[in-house]
Amino acid sequence: MTRDLIIRGFDDQVHEDLGRLASQKGVSMNSIVKDAVDRWLKNQKEIPKKHYLVIYSDDESMITLLKSMDRLAKEGDLFRCFCGPPNSPETEVLSRLKWYNGTIMPYYYSNDFRLTRQQTHGDHDDISKYCRQVMTNIADVANDKQLCWMDFLINDIMKDSLKQAMAAERLYDNNRLSGLVYCNYKTENLLNSDIKNMIELFEMHDQVFILKGAEVYKLHITKENVHKLFLN
Repeated sequence: MTRDLIIRGFDDQVHEDLGRLASQKGVSMNSIVKDAVDRWLKNQKEIPKKHYLVIYSDDESMITLLKSMDRLAKEGDLFRCFCGPPNSPETEVLSRLKWYNGTIMPYYYSNDFRLTRQQTHGDHDDISKYCRQVMTNIADVANDKQLCWMDFLINDIMKDSLKQAMAAERLYDNNRLSGLVYCNYKTENLLNSDIKNMIELFEMHDQVFILKGAEVYKLHITKENVHKLFLN
């Protein structure tokens, strides 16, 4: 059985533009609206597996973001989790907010773990194994619930080795989990990489965000031709 749907909030200009486009395409305004609603419903049924990159320069900006994200993640009934250094301001805030700590202990970049790696002559694959353990731990505890995962481990990986950070990013990008995963980098670590790797890192993520105080900016990365430098 079909139902009538009353849509409020369209002003005269929008109605006029919609009517003109409908006439040009030979369809009714009703079919355009119905198609938009059908596509919106389809998108809501699809389980997101988003991989985002967040760039920040100071702990205060990130902590402000975390407090806002905590509220939104609760409203969205997402599994709130994180991984990263045990005593950082960000992980301490998330622990107080009762986010699940998916970090495998001892922490990979702790002094104890570093000494063990030196004694056993650990290879470059060790960090990949550690990241797999963190992913498995979070996936098991989440129990198929969609994630809101804040990853601060990746910033330490980048600080230690750009090559290993890129490998960790590829590992997750090829094995995405349901929900939203945010890879958080401090500018001082990210800007030490070369442009080629930085662009590759950006393109590996669905979106790139930059924090400025309490404000969030979305960065658009598109490949352009040289002639674009001469256009207004």
